Amino acid sequence: MPTLEDYEKLMPTCFVAHEGVQIGWHTPSMHLKWRVDSLFTKEPCTIDWIAGMGRGEVLVDVGANVGMYTVWAAKTRGLRVYAFEPEAQNYGLLNRNIVLNGLGGSVKAYCVALSDQAGFSELHLSEFRAGGSCHSLGEQVDFKHQPAKPAFSQGCISARLDDLVRDGVVPAPQHIKIDVDGFEPKVIAGAAEVLRGGKVRSLLVEVNRNLPDHLQMVAELGALGFVHDPAQVARAERKQGTFKGCAEYVFQR
Repeated sequence: MPTLEDYEKLMPTCFVAHEGVQIGWHTPSMHLKWRVDSLFTKEPCTIDWIAGMGRGEVLVDVGANVGMYTVWAAKTRGLRVYAFEPEAQNYGLLNRNIVLNGLGGSVKAYCVALSDQAGFSELHLSEFRAGGSCHSLGEQVDFKHQPAKPAFSQGCISARLDDLVRDGVVPAPQHIKIDVDGFEPKVIAGAAEVLRGGKVRSLLVEVNRNLPDHLQMVAELGALGFVHDPAQVARAERKQGTFKGCAEYVFQR
């Protein structure tokens, strides 16, 4: 008969093989299993973007969730990754996935939201489940900036990437990924000094083309010398459904 210790050890896990490397993620729910199953189809441009990075380069992953791309980047490309995920359940699984893949020496995760202001706040959850997304920092709104009643609100700490780099917490990155469901412009505003510097070579940012502040963000990045390929954006853009008009923009400099 299984013991309580056996029960405590239960943690379903899925692995993906890539060029002789095994990459794994804990999948204690169907939703998390879906994240693994859709790894190559949900955001193929993200996988392609990571493939162009060099061993030892620094990637800052803002809105890392449970670490799908954090782990992939560190395992397949040998990147040093600094991952930021404020939602408590996701953060716990993010660290489990770091340990599962033996990445403690190359990945550092922080239970912090990146924004344009530093301090204590609240994270309003759209749903209370591991692997969930579309949460909002400080404001009770959805990813379209429309008022929304949260399923739960947890305490949260926010920081600015500029401050973290200036204070030596995070090295100046070559690459930045930002996927925070509508709050991307605030992350960009809090990273103005880092982006004006010459170290950052590429960004991947989720953009909602229906929102004026997102279009302004694209223009501001262009003014800093970051260019994007309209054909790549067209391939990534959701053409229908809840997230119609959203797309991952890959910026290069």
